[in-house]
Amino acid sequence: MIEQASFTLRGRNPDVLTCIANLSNDEVFTPPEFANRMLDTLAEAWAANNGGANLWADSSVRFLDPFTKSGVFLREITSRLTKGLAAQIPDLQKRANHILTQQVFGIAITELTSLLARRSLYCSKQANGPHSIAKGFTNDAGNIWFERMEHSWANGKCKFCGASQQTLDRGDDLESHAYAFIHTDNIRTRLAEIFGGDMQFDVILGNPPYQLDDGGFGTSAAPIYQLFVQQAKALEPRYLSMVIPSRWFAGGKGLDEFRDSMLTDERLRSINDYLSAADVFPGVGLKGGVCYFLWDRDNPGTCQVTTQYKDEEPSITSRQLLEEGVDVFIRFNEGLAILKKVVAVESKGAKSLSLPESKRFERLVSSRKPFGLDTSFKGKMAKGKDDILVYQNGGTGYIHKNSIATGLPLIDKWKVYAGYAAPGTGNKDTYPHRIISTPFLGEPGTISSETYLCIGPFDTKTEAESVLSYLSCRLTRLLILLHKPSQHVTRKVYTFVPTQKWTKRWTDKLLYAKYGLTASEIAFIEKLVRPMNLDGGSDSGDDE
Repeated sequence: MIEQASFTLRGRNPDVLTCIANLSNDEVFTPPEFANRMLDTLAEAWAANNGGANLWADSSVRFLDPFTKSGVFLREITSRLTKGLAAQIPDLQKRANHILTQQVFGIAITELTSLLARRSLYCSKQANGPHSIAKGFTNDAGNIWFERMEHSWANGKCKFCGASQQTLDRGDDLESHAYAFIHTDNIRTRLAEIFGGDMQFDVILGNPPYQLDDGGFGTSAAPIYQLFVQQAKALEPRYLSMVIPSRWFAGGKGLDEFRDSMLTDERLRSINDYLSAADVFPGVGLKGGVCYFLWDRDNPGTCQVTTQYKDEEPSITSRQLLEEGVDVFIRFNEGLAILKKVVAVESKGAKSLSLPESKRFERLVSSRKPFGLDTSFKGKMAKGKDDILVYQNGGTGYIHKNSIATGLPLIDKWKVYAGYAAPGTGNKDTYPHRIISTPFLGEPGTISSETYLCIGPFDTKTEAESVLSYLSCRLTRLLILLHKPSQHVTRKVYTFVPTQKWTKRWTDKLLYAKYGLTASEIAFIEKLVRPMNLDGGSDSGDDE
C-alpha cells in the first residue's frame, strides 16, 4: 500500500474564488485572474530593479494584504512562492511552513472574510487545525488576523474614517466596519500589536474597501480607499500595489489632497486603467472604471500609463502624471495629445495646459442651483400673472418672478440648459457615449431648477444656438470627458473646453480642422463619443 503524502497542492477546478458573490460595495472580491495580473506587474518590476531576479525565488520577502477578503492575493502569492522556492527548500512541507509562517500575512476586514481567507490560504478556517496545510502555527488565526475594532467618535463622526456615529454605532451584533489598518494614529505600532515585533513588509498589496455606505449611498457615499493607500505608504514598503476606483483621477468627495499626493509622487511607476469596472469585477456597479497602480519606493521616475477597454488593444505610454497648469490626471493617452493641440492653438503655443482666462468656456457655466431651486422643486402647473417658466425635474412648471433671488441677470437673456447629471445605463461604463445629456435652448423669461446648469447669458438667439451646436460636437464632449470623474457634469468639468466665436453653427469638421487633428485622433474621439442629435430624435445605441 502506497502511503499518501501528508501535504499536496491540489488543483482546484472550478476555482471557488471565481464563484463567490460580493458581500457589499466595500467588500468586492478580486477575481483570481486579475490578482495574478497585478502579481505579474509586481514581479516584472522586481526583476527589472534586481538584475533579473525572480521575486518568487526569494525566501526573505514579506507580503502583506492589509484588507484581505477572499484571501486570493495571499493564496496566489503562496502558490508562486511554492514553485519558486522548490530548489532552495526541496521538502514541500518545510517549504509551505516557511512561506505561510514567515512570508505571507493578512489583516481581514470582517470576521467572515477572516474565515474565508484562512480557508483559501491554509485550506482550513483554523491555521493550526488538523486539515491545515501549515504545521507551524500555535493559534487558530495564523498570520491572518482579525479582531473587532470600534470607531473613535468625535462630534458624531469617526476621527479616523469619517463614518457617521448615528449609522454605525449600532451595538455588537452587527459589523462595525472600523477597519484595523486605518483606525490608528501609529500604523507601525498597530502592526507590532497584531503580528508581534517590528514588522517590515517588502510588498503591500490588495483590494481595499472603496467606500463606507453609512447613509451616503451610491455615488454620494464617502470614499475611504485613499486612507488605506496613505497608511500603506507610511509603512514604506519596497513595493505597493492596490486596485482602486479611477474616480480619484479627476474628482471624488474629499480626494483633492490624495490626488495631489499621488500625482506629485514620482514613485508611482505604473497605472493600469480599466474604463469599465465590469471588465475587472463582473456584476459590480462601479461607475468610472477601476485601476491598479504600482508604487516603487526606491526607483522614482515617469509612470507607465496603460488604458484598457474590453478586448481592444491597450494604449500604453510613459509620461508624467501631472501636466503643467492641470490639477487632475488626464486619463487617456490619446486625449492628452489632443488636449495639447487644442491648448496650443488657443494659447499661442504656451506649454501650460491651462487655457487663457478669456478662453475658458467654464466662465459661461453656472454653479449648481443657478436660480436657487433644488432638484426636488416643483413649480405650479398653471401660469399666473408675472410667473416665469421653470425647467425642472420631469418637465416644466411656473413660479412667480419675484420669488427668484439668484441668477437674476440670466432670466431675461438667451441661454443654454445642460443636465447636471449625464444620462446612463445603470452603473455600466460603455463606449461610445454622449458624455452629457442633450442640451437645449433657454428662452428669455425662463429659469431652471438644480436639475440643469445654465450656460450664458447671450444677447441673441444666434449666439445661444451657436453654443448649442458646439456642445453637440464630439471634440467638445471629449474635452469634457477628460475632466469628468463621474456622472455629474459640474462647471469644473468644462475646464478644458475653450470658447469660440458664437457667430456660426459649429461642427466637428470645423473643429478638427481648426486644431489640426490627425485621422487617428479623430478615430479615437469617435470611438469614445457618440453623435448627438439636437432635434430630439434618437441617437444610435444607448445613452451611455
